[in-house]
Amino acid sequence: MDVLSIIGVILAFAAILGGNFIEGGTLSALFNAPAALIVIGGTIGAAVLHTSKVDLTRAVNISSWVFAPPKQDVPSAVDKILGWSMTARKEGLLGLEVIVDTEKEYFAQKGLRLLVDGTEPEAIRKIMEVDLNIQEQRDLQGARFYECMGGYSPTIGIIGAVMGLIHVMRNLADPSQLGSGIATAFVATIYGVGLANLLFLPISSKLKSVVQNQYHYREMIVEGVVAIAEGENPRAIEMKLQGYMV
Repeated sequence: MDVLSIIGVILAFAAILGGNFIEGGTLSALFNAPAALIVIGGTIGAAVLHTSKVDLTRAVNISSWVFAPPKQDVPSAVDKILGWSMTARKEGLLGLEVIVDTEKEYFAQKGLRLLVDGTEPEAIRKIMEVDLNIQEQRDLQGARFYECMGGYSPTIGIIGAVMGLIHVMRNLADPSQLGSGIATAFVATIYGVGLANLLFLPISSKLKSVVQNQYHYREMIVEGVVAIAEGENPRAIEMKLQGYMV
């Protein structure tokens, strides 16, 4: 669980609501069903229209990474790779065949299979980098869905504000209708700008950071596997991989 993400969300909304309370406002003044429907519904609709089915599915699947990012224990991964290198040095690459089926991580397992099959080092790098780059692009496209929502949300909020003002102008003769129209106008703007800057854009940035960390983690595995294929000394491999532990 990413505690900082939880603290960030709580702090952001507490600051907004607390400031509203200090100014003498009430919570009920910030809740407006028509404004929420216009902004949230319009933003989701525009973002879905903008996104392909594959990217939308990926965006939904990785949304949990904001609060529970995939665990990446780099020191343990380095130790694991060093264990592979020592096994390969003592028993040859075929000695890694026993380890392949016990390896739970798909990307690492793929590298081990390529080693056991006797694939050339440069070919191993190319094959694994294709997988690495495609996965990164898929995850980034998923993160961009939330960035897209952050871009549309303020504009949809303005649309909601204009609609509220239109409602006000059409009911100038009826003072009882003015309050709801003005409330919808201003609250819609708050919803649009607030959701973009307090949720959608931060979520997108957080997901991109997680994707980047995953890329570096898998890149380290590629370097380790290629180094084993090239027959490098375990000590040299360790020194090479230590750069990923910073």
